[in-house]
Amino acid sequence: MSTSVRDSLSRLLDARGPSGFEMEAAAAWRSLAEEFADRTWSDIYGSSFAQINEGGSPKVMLAGHIDEIGLMIHHIDDQGFLWVKEVGGWDAQVLVGQRMEILTSDGPVAGVIGRRAIHLIDRADREKAAKLKDLWVDIGAASGEQARERVAIGDVAVVRSDTLELGDGLVAARSIDDRIGAVVALEALRLAVESKTGAEVVAVATVQEEVGYASGGGARMTSFGVAPDAAIVIDVTHATDHPTVDAKEHGEIKLGKGPVLSRGAVVNHVVFERLVETAKQEKIPYQVQASPAGSGTDADAIFTSRSGVATGIVSLPNRYMHSPNQIIAMSDVEHTAALIAGFISGLDEDTSFVPA
Repeated sequence: MSTSVRDSLSRLLDARGPSGFEMEAAAAWRSLAEEFADRTWSDIYGSSFAQINEGGSPKVMLAGHIDEIGLMIHHIDDQGFLWVKEVGGWDAQVLVGQRMEILTSDGPVAGVIGRRAIHLIDRADREKAAKLKDLWVDIGAASGEQARERVAIGDVAVVRSDTLELGDGLVAARSIDDRIGAVVALEALRLAVESKTGAEVVAVATVQEEVGYASGGGARMTSFGVAPDAAIVIDVTHATDHPTVDAKEHGEIKLGKGPVLSRGAVVNHVVFERLVETAKQEKIPYQVQASPAGSGTDADAIFTSRSGVATGIVSLPNRYMHSPNQIIAMSDVEHTAALIAGFISGLDEDTSFVPA
């Protein structure tokens, strides 16, 4: 991975950008893209674009979603405590006691997730899982009036955390899903510039995947506007190389063993085979994941855009998804970007994506 992207990775991972409020993260992504892309822009809902070789053929879209999960304030009680709803899917257990940053029009406001101390929970209830409706955010306000002067209904919040480097080339951050996919899209675009590809390539940092992939989110809008011949969706998938996960149920996916290629109904056969062929030629390690129906990613919206887009899904193994500390391997980041760039280099204006 390039030094400039590596040096900027923590900044992008630490940028705040829950679904529907991705502006800070998107701005950081565009500032990176401007270093080498021919053109950058954003659309009316905040998805960001970086383009090279306008008019080249085929046209390929690389999509990684820039949004992360978070919380939204929906009630402020008279004591000054904030009650929240999910922005994306949370396991409430991991939220208990977390520090939060509430994104307000006047800047971030610090808070903590509150719950009754174990001493105050009936013994019969201690084994029960916490639910989000039982948790609140405490910003230290003395009253509802004071709280409403600092925050507003509809303000969003993210866990307050910094990117952490672990041993053996591993990185932990709250926004791995899928800020890392947006990073890989940019790195693959930069590598495509170096390879002097004849294809037109548009990297896209899509918005609202965590709340809207089933109905389209930002991916439906961007794929309709870009009108690509082919698309590679870059997301994360569950690493199953940790305790209590059954590979017979969830597959065998490991950190550091390379990008994960989805194979199934959503994925175009030609794109999948070309990705496999590229990995073998370039000696890039890869893993395969069965995806017989919907993928639960932006690909579900992209592949049906207009008259159809030849779509592939390349994922990075991710431990502890949708938690404040998701973990990836940097080697998987590098291999995923190299694989996608190699795939692009193998295309020309005569490439057909129609399965034989």
